[in-house]
Amino acid sequence: MAPSWWGRSGGGVGNGGGTPVVVKMENPNWSISEVEAPEVAPGSPAGAGKAGRGKNARQITWVLLLKAHRAAGRLTGAASAALAVASAARRRVAAGRTDSDAAPGESTALRARFYGCIRVFLVLSLLLLAVEVAAYFQGWHLEEVTSLLAVDGLFAATYAGWMRVRLEYLAPPLQFLTNACVVLFLIQSIDRLVLCLGCFWIKFKGIKPVPQAAAGKSDVEAGADDYPMVLVQIPMCNEREVYQQSIGAVCNLDWPKSNFLVQVLDDSDDATTSALIKEEVEKWQREGVRIIYRHRVIRDGYKAGNLKSAMNCSYVKDYEFVVIFDADFQPQADFLKRTVPHFKGKDDVGLVQARWSFVNKDENLLTRLQNVNLCFHFEVEQQVNGAFLNFFGFNGTAGVWRIKALEDSGGWMERTTVEDMDIAVRAHLKGWKFLFLNDVECQCELPESYEAYRKQQHRWHSGPMQLFRLCFVDIIKSKIGFWNKCNLIFLFFLLRKLILPFYSFTLFCVILPMTMFVPEAELPAWVVCYIPATMSILNILPAPKSFPFIVPYLLFENTMSVTKFNAMISGLFQLGSAYEWVVTKKSGRSSEGDLLGLVEKHSKQQRVGSAPNLDALTKEESNPKKDSKKKKHNRIYRKELALSFLLLTAAARSLLSAQGIHFYFLLFQGVSFLVVGLDLIGEQVE
Repeated sequence: MAPSWWGRSGGGVGNGGGTPVVVKMENPNWSISEVEAPEVAPGSPAGAGKAGRGKNARQITWVLLLKAHRAAGRLTGAASAALAVASAARRRVAAGRTDSDAAPGESTALRARFYGCIRVFLVLSLLLLAVEVAAYFQGWHLEEVTSLLAVDGLFAATYAGWMRVRLEYLAPPLQFLTNACVVLFLIQSIDRLVLCLGCFWIKFKGIKPVPQAAAGKSDVEAGADDYPMVLVQIPMCNEREVYQQSIGAVCNLDWPKSNFLVQVLDDSDDATTSALIKEEVEKWQREGVRIIYRHRVIRDGYKAGNLKSAMNCSYVKDYEFVVIFDADFQPQADFLKRTVPHFKGKDDVGLVQARWSFVNKDENLLTRLQNVNLCFHFEVEQQVNGAFLNFFGFNGTAGVWRIKALEDSGGWMERTTVEDMDIAVRAHLKGWKFLFLNDVECQCELPESYEAYRKQQHRWHSGPMQLFRLCFVDIIKSKIGFWNKCNLIFLFFLLRKLILPFYSFTLFCVILPMTMFVPEAELPAWVVCYIPATMSILNILPAPKSFPFIVPYLLFENTMSVTKFNAMISGLFQLGSAYEWVVTKKSGRSSEGDLLGLVEKHSKQQRVGSAPNLDALTKEESNPKKDSKKKKHNRIYRKELALSFLLLTAAARSLLSAQGIHFYFLLFQGVSFLVVGLDLIGEQVE
């Protein structure tokens, strides 16, 4: 914008030598620079200085007005955001859509029982809060039980009996459970701290996997015989939004076309989506790419069954390595040249895993918080385990497997919903080593709605418990070293997959509210505040730009402990919801859906892959009949809402005991559950 100049050029403001002030009116920031005025020469009229001071006062007034305008704009923006949130919450409640009707056919028995327990706990807490408030106004909260027995009246006797039950029967087991969870919390915190120290050591020493020789280092000298045969697989299922970007990116990999084959493994049950994917494959075939379209009519085993079926093809024996990319992944052109060379001269390496990066990490608050979690997972957990233990869980995509390692480990199995972790554990038990490349990134997409993220997390936390039950005996009987067995059982499975969701939910969502109503059992303030804050700072270090979200991150992780705990119980006890497989919804942020909005502004779009048929795609998008059944809605999540009211009730009870830190934690955690329960954190569907 063109700046506005206050004052005149040359002689300053008016007739005197005032101080010109330059104000750049750039929204939303105001920048002010002052230019020193020349000193008044001796013998000048005395009124000139007074006039200058008067002008300076007016200019300062303008500056203060501009700053006030800026502050008012911020307040207006905050008020508008608050009104928008309130309006969304009102519409959510008026619509009445809850998580009970989110997935027809889904097993709801465990969810209903879990929600029922929370509801009973909430009702009891409300009754106890009413009793405690009444006793507080009577002054009985400071009395001993023996003193209350001398007070006449039914209510006094009842409250004295409640205090005795609290002291003799409830406080001891609650304190024992509190201490046990605190010990688990400290063990997990130490594990997290050790991982962070390992990451710092890797950074300090510059430790990273180095290939002995890079394939294709000199493209002029290297021929096709210098490149190993690579099979690239893209499993997908009804992922219409992203199929073109993944196929296009894979077909443009910088590798001799005679030395790699692309398998598009389509499990879609939607005929239109299958036709579009097949048409895309045929388009690339005409471009000279070796690509095959495979479609299964019987979708047994979900993704594992799809990959297993593809590996049974007769031509697979001609290939040495297989690369897997999910439908929303877009590898860089040099992906194979940066990963495959790590196998050369290392016959015991079975997997080379690249890290993920996210095209939509700044889309909303939910994606920002997911980015924090996954950056820590890749930067710290997988990099440290890969560098010091040569083992980590396969991420299911963006990884290169030695086909011999897959076959030696028994191939893909459909026994759990985490087929990637399953094959990784079995390969590790066979003695294969894994390498993690933190500097090789593959772009993908994060779930933008809370419903999609919730279902993804349920699968990710129920599957490991299924797998632990199935492979525990195999781990004990395996020939790997004793410390490797301990790492698998106690760290990989028990501590990080079972204990973490257990204590997170039990400590902060059950024990903490209970200690407010049973104050004889104490939960130290350092457990509630200081250590969680320290762990959150460590978690957020790999994503330093996310530091402003450290408090929402801490609260959201505790909120998600409900879903993770529920999933862990389902997987551990083999309940119905443990076998649910729901494909994570994609929005296709970098696919043709975005090009539709830009087609009028940009007549020529450059993208990796074939040019999409925008006219046909526009017609399909404008057809309301096809999309009427797939209309998205925001929902109310009853467990989260019930826990919100429970925590807010406990916060109110904590005021009667003057527990400051506990009150603020319960208050903010209750608000966090309320925001998530009303589905206000992720994608908002108007």
